[in-house]
Amino acid sequence: MSALKDVINNIILFERKGDELYNRIFVVSAFSGVTNLLLENKKTGEPGVYHRIAKYQEFHHALAELIVSLQTINKKYVGLGLDLPLADKFIEDRVNDAKQYLDNLANILASGYVSKEGILQAAREILASIGESHSAFVFTNILQNMGINATLVDLSGFHDHKSYTIDQRIKHTFSNIEFDKTICIVTGYAKGTEGIMREFDRGYSEVTFCKIAVAVKPQEAIIHKEYHLCSADPVLVGTDNCIPVGFTNYDVADQLADVGMEAIHPKASKPLEINNINLRIKNTFEPEHPGTLITKDYVSPHKRVEVITGTTKLVMIDIYDPLMVGNVGTDFEIMRVFYDLGISYNFKATSANSISIVIWEKDFNKELIRELEEKFEKVTVEKMAMVCLIGSNMDQVGLLAKSAGALSAANIDIKSAGFALRKVNIQFLVAREDFDDAIIALNKAMA
Repeated sequence: MSALKDVINNIILFERKGDELYNRIFVVSAFSGVTNLLLENKKTGEPGVYHRIAKYQEFHHALAELIVSLQTINKKYVGLGLDLPLADKFIEDRVNDAKQYLDNLANILASGYVSKEGILQAAREILASIGESHSAFVFTNILQNMGINATLVDLSGFHDHKSYTIDQRIKHTFSNIEFDKTICIVTGYAKGTEGIMREFDRGYSEVTFCKIAVAVKPQEAIIHKEYHLCSADPVLVGTDNCIPVGFTNYDVADQLADVGMEAIHPKASKPLEINNINLRIKNTFEPEHPGTLITKDYVSPHKRVEVITGTTKLVMIDIYDPLMVGNVGTDFEIMRVFYDLGISYNFKATSANSISIVIWEKDFNKELIRELEEKFEKVTVEKMAMVCLIGSNMDQVGLLAKSAGALSAANIDIKSAGFALRKVNIQFLVAREDFDDAIIALNKAMA
């Protein structure tokens, strides 16, 4: 969204004019960095306005600074035709309205009579909605001032007190729009009785996107990103040593998301998959390129690896106990600890007396280790990286040997490895310092 000029030229106007501009719905995220100011920095964890409320601290000054920050962003788009006084007034009014809601929540929170969790969740919802309402207003106003009939569709329900679910709000809001006569600019945040952030937190824009797609049944759903979905990271392997993934399926997209390379959040994409709606990933800065088409049933006509990727943000927990061998229920007992603490895993390997489980480092906590140590003889924790070969049709004889040989030739020790029967994802656990070299070695071997 911050590259709004490119978005307008490469997406809104590209190869279209007159009535061809219409019959499209665009779901927008907040401008870069805005949700970090509202909630917390996604990468560093630096607190935003939300954390002042959560810690019973004064937050009016932070909201005043937020208005200044958003109005500073507005100034960047005057050259595109933004009506600055109108945009500045919109954000000032919206933040001040939010302040009244947040004051009420803070007072209830301070009373000690209600559950803290529910109040704080409501505060996150209110704050998050500001970012998308701001960007959608700015975008719509610019398009309108260009002479394009654009409709702002604000799903935040900020002044609507009706108890709609998200699906009901979408259906109600879109019911009277003549799509063939307008471009809809829609907030990525959508208010609903179930609370869109309870399950998805910062990934809510994709949820809104998919729910709208299911409601209106488009020819195709398209996500515009700042890069292509490539066969490997071009920064690591070089642009000449990787290619955009032309076609793949939702199963592969889920495998990518499982190691943090999200084309789309897997839970968000399920409605698209179930309703057989195709998804295209396009690079905003290369509008002529068709991008990657993700469908339900695609299988590569040739046996090949489609993507080589992975992550360095994992931890391996090895649970050892000599009483495991032949003992029914050990794995269940371990999984119960993970379940009770709400921790999911990416990878699991077993031997007679040990089970190794890989989780995201952000999910690691001392309580998990304490509970496991109470039940089993020895628990070892080691930071880890994972590299993966992923594809819709790569079940070929010798692929495991070839890839392991490539890592060995690069002097990379394989800590563990595995794949499921369908062989859509072969995983290698390596030391974090070996991650870059492992991606390069595998990419070279699969070329």
